[in-house]
Amino acid sequence: MISLEDAEDITLKEICTSNGVMINTLFTIGYSGRSIDDFIDLLKQHKITALCDVRTTPYSARNQQFNQEPLKKALKSHNIEYVFLGAELGARPRDLSCYVKGKAVYQKIANSTLFRNGLERIKLGMQKNYALALMCAEKDPIKCHRSILVCRNIRDWQIEIRHIIDHETTETQIDLEKRLIAQLKLYPDMFKDTDPNDLIKRAYENQGERIAYVENGAREQNEESAQMVREEEYEYY
Repeated sequence: MISLEDAEDITLKEICTSNGVMINTLFTIGYSGRSIDDFIDLLKQHKITALCDVRTTPYSARNQQFNQEPLKKALKSHNIEYVFLGAELGARPRDLSCYVKGKAVYQKIANSTLFRNGLERIKLGMQKNYALALMCAEKDPIKCHRSILVCRNIRDWQIEIRHIIDHETTETQIDLEKRLIAQLKLYPDMFKDTDPNDLIKRAYENQGERIAYVENGAREQNEESAQMVREEEYEYY
């Protein structure tokens, strides 16, 4: 398992493979709607050598083949490492300071030391020549914290982020942001959005508010958003 022991003084410019080729792509993938064989085929297609599980709890009632132990065993048979990062990068942290009125707040999670440690472990894994993919449940990354929380906080690294959609399609984080802005029907405010990144920031904040975990009895979302949360909880936890 990747540790933090060698995490000092890592720069992404130093991330390269043993043959000197720059590894500058981080992949993500969701398992919903996939068989375990198709899932592993996708990982192999993109030459993934280590899968980072960012579910808070690495189990699924609906897709038990993606529970931690059987998943780890299946990956090992294909020489793919399994790394659990749910404690650091999960959407349902144990730290109560990351909640407001029972609802997880992505910015509070992102500011936590544990979350930052998780990002350092990703950085270290890439520096150690692993081709990494972050895994969670949701097939569409726009509905998942792996893109709205985790990838938002590494988008300024000198890497490309690609979300695996199917065998023919991946989506970059930049294209996901454009799709998110369009989906949320956001438009620049000529008085408020003075920085080019202001609109993107609003898009992340709005989507994070929509999909963030809410404890039972504390749901204050509209019915559409609440249904989304219920479906994702069933997959995530």
